[in-house]
Amino acid sequence: MKDSLVTYDRFLGGAVTVVQPARGYRAGMDAVLLAASLSAKLGESLAEAGSGAGAALLCAVHRLPTCHFTGFERDTASITLAGQGIATNAFAARADIRTHDIAERPSALENVYDQSFSNPPFFDPTAVRAPAPGKQAAYLADTPLKAWILFLHHITKPGGRITLIHRAAALADLLELLNPRTGEIEVLPIRPTPGAEAGRVLIRARKGLRRGPVTLYEGIALHDVAGGPYSTRASACFEGGALEWR
Repeated sequence: MKDSLVTYDRFLGGAVTVVQPARGYRAGMDAVLLAASLSAKLGESLAEAGSGAGAALLCAVHRLPTCHFTGFERDTASITLAGQGIATNAFAARADIRTHDIAERPSALENVYDQSFSNPPFFDPTAVRAPAPGKQAAYLADTPLKAWILFLHHITKPGGRITLIHRAAALADLLELLNPRTGEIEVLPIRPTPGAEAGRVLIRARKGLRRGPVTLYEGIALHDVAGGPYSTRASACFEGGALEWR
């Protein structure tokens, strides 16, 4: 893409630059919260399924400086932008982006990464009106949610953590897909204000552990009052801090 068609946007209080389309789908809150929710041990490898232009990937690389990250993406334009973001932030020693369709699960990728994470497309293309140009890949779930879960499970080492952010309305589907394959499932609702209905959920689980109770946390409110500034907890995430699950 030519520079006139992209923007260089600052995330995490200006610490990270994301190169993304000037029009069409543009990453924001979900990517930052997903990255903020991750924690890892020294030297762990993490992979993202469906990296897009790399917003969540780049924020995670900044937050976890002792880890290595790989992003998997099938869209060539997004891959180019993510590569530019990696170069712009001087992350090449700890991050790479690879061309791959998550519907495919080659044996070479099985049990490779210590952790995996994703922000899958949210909507069934048969259930909503067509999105604006440039937003189709991010919004239309032409690959079923089950395929995303299976890919994340496939690439993660036994005992490794899988983390996703998704619509709160999809929680039942997420639990149904994760339950047979994972344990220690935790759910963190994301609410616009305290007591409001959650619009998003963060959910994480460990591959291969025995099934057990699902832990549902109180969650995070993005604003203390409707129309007000971000809450202290949300602001900390947007400045590069960790999102505590408990």
